[in-house]
Amino acid sequence: MLTVVNPDDPTPAVGSDADAAGRSLIDEIVRDGARRMLAAALEAEVAAYIAAHADELDAEGRRLVVRNGHAKPRQVLTSAGAVPVAAPRVNDKRVDETGERRRFASAILPAWCRKSPQITEVLPLLYLHGLSSQDFVPALEQFLGTSSGLSAATVTRLTAQWQDEARAFADRDLSGVDYVYVWADGVHLTVRLDETKLCLLVLVGVRVDGRKELVALAEGYRESTGSWADLLRDCKRRGMRAPVLAVGDGALGFWAALREVFPTTREQRCWFHKIANVLAALPKSAHPGAKKALAEIWNAEDREHARRAVAAFKLAYGAKFGKAVAKVTNDLDELLAFYDFPAEHWVHLRTTNPIESTFATVRHRTKVTKGPGSKAAGLAMAFKLIEAAQHRWRAVNAPQLVALVRAGARFERGKLIERTDQPNPETAAA
Repeated sequence: MLTVVNPDDPTPAVGSDADAAGRSLIDEIVRDGARRMLAAALEAEVAAYIAAHADELDAEGRRLVVRNGHAKPRQVLTSAGAVPVAAPRVNDKRVDETGERRRFASAILPAWCRKSPQITEVLPLLYLHGLSSQDFVPALEQFLGTSSGLSAATVTRLTAQWQDEARAFADRDLSGVDYVYVWADGVHLTVRLDETKLCLLVLVGVRVDGRKELVALAEGYRESTGSWADLLRDCKRRGMRAPVLAVGDGALGFWAALREVFPTTREQRCWFHKIANVLAALPKSAHPGAKKALAEIWNAEDREHARRAVAAFKLAYGAKFGKAVAKVTNDLDELLAFYDFPAEHWVHLRTTNPIESTFATVRHRTKVTKGPGSKAAGLAMAFKLIEAAQHRWRAVNAPQLVALVRAGARFERGKLIERTDQPNPETAAA
């Protein structure tokens, strides 16, 4: 293998001490590239700021905004590792109306920034996976190349800050936001708790503009009706309107609570959970055929075709596996409710996927680590996990149709039905 080495390049080669410490040549190249790009971006930001105020001069004709060297180098933790940065400084001699000196503030690298937001997002996820605060330093030092800013005390302070943010979120006013669709699910976390599990009641909604966001997150008791009713009543007290449709698992105590607090909201059972329940009542040899038959129902062209697929499923499996078929037929209206809404929204309304995907790698983790964590800390970490995830959630398909759903528009076979109560112009003229 031919290796090209620049004798003037301080980057250590493979087999050097740096490589022996666990850092490969490719890691060094990535870090160096990140450092160069960050430095270029900071220089461009400062140059643009100075150019924007180039015409501002003092009484002697000298510029009021000029360069002022570089700040003391510091390390910033990024997903590429620890990147050394020497940010350019600006000498801004202008004063505002109060007599205070104006200051340049970088939007790329604020003065307080020591780690990228992506690194901060990793910490709650690792905590929920069972990593204790004492384990953060050895766990991340290998990946980031440094332990700076990741001490146990730092994680403890962040945990306290996240708990405050979670409490403020739980008390916020909901009267200014309208959630047309909501997904509900209970997430059980067994990590970091020796004796009791943490059951989180999660409510995710779709705003009128089609965006998804976390509505509520609270500690519950085994997804009971009382726990869900307390959460929904609290949301209603803070101004939440009744959603048009709610999506959730059929085994939840959520439905009884929903009928009590928001009786006008329609119900949609999650097909992801329903398929799992049906397959659990069938022998493994019947799973391939049953999956295909169930897909013919939830993926049907419209409600009529879905009912035909249900009849075919009942005919094929009803004689031998009546219990499995009953799991579908008993909840048929709730399983097919999504057909009354825009076809573009069907893919979103069939399952509780926004909640499932967020907690996919966490909810099935059962390891209990040393040192039991508190429920408050677990709730705060889950809040930060969802808060980070929702920045990547995309809006529902055809978001402009969500407002029509709230307005009470009717949809047949997934298409909007034109209103027929308006007078015909030709008939009125006659």
